[in-house]
Amino acid sequence: MAKTQDQGSMIHVQGLEKSFKELDVLRGVDFDVAKGSIFALLGSNGAGKTTIVKILSTLLRPDAGTVTVDGSNVAAHPANVRESINLTGQFAAVDEILTGRENLVLVARLRHLQNPGKVADELLDRFNLTDAAARRVSTYSGGMRRRLDIAMSLVGHPQVIFLDEPTTGLDPQGRAEVWRVVQELAHQGTTVLLTTQYLEEAEQLADRIAILHQGRIIANGTLSELRQLFPPAKVEYVEKQPTLEDIFVAIVGADAASK
Repeated sequence: MAKTQDQGSMIHVQGLEKSFKELDVLRGVDFDVAKGSIFALLGSNGAGKTTIVKILSTLLRPDAGTVTVDGSNVAAHPANVRESINLTGQFAAVDEILTGRENLVLVARLRHLQNPGKVADELLDRFNLTDAAARRVSTYSGGMRRRLDIAMSLVGHPQVIFLDEPTTGLDPQGRAEVWRVVQELAHQGTTVLLTTQYLEEAEQLADRIAILHQGRIIANGTLSELRQLFPPAKVEYVEKQPTLEDIFVAIVGADAASK
């Protein structure tokens, strides 16, 4: 059948390659994401993060490699993959003319769910948007729009959600709101893959962090495991714990120097 992989891994990527004409964007990417975990793909602009998300969500076909989501191959069985996932892009895909509740009801109807009003009300309550349910989205703050966008992506209970730069353009309060939502998703069993440029975001949220640089994963592990790659700096009697920013700069810089 279509489903070929389990073993606790919700996302499996091996030898993933993608080029656009003469530009090699992905040059052999490997990683796995455990079921119910938060996995952060960390990298600079142009590193290939969004390309990976587009391939995982069946919007792009890979040139080479094996990619499975919830046991289904993204190239061979894209329809099966789409039943398991949802995607939230860098900019909130909400209709500003509609109210928050109307946005959710619309998505529930498009997914042919029973009782779309109940689905909308439950998600509004879950994302602390009930008080703003009847307001047009044009009146929402950036954090509220992003929370609504993520709520819309959860209509139909997807097993996996992809968040591509989920806090781009948000103020600190808006970012904190989104972080809370992402943590709650994982606690409730949803597998989350997020891309980010913000090192603090990966440090705060992720169970595992992969650093993507020049089309390859050059480091992958828990924050504690990544810290082992960075030699501790001792100042007399105090050992300094490196931040993720220290680790990222050290790893990316070392990789570039070896080219």
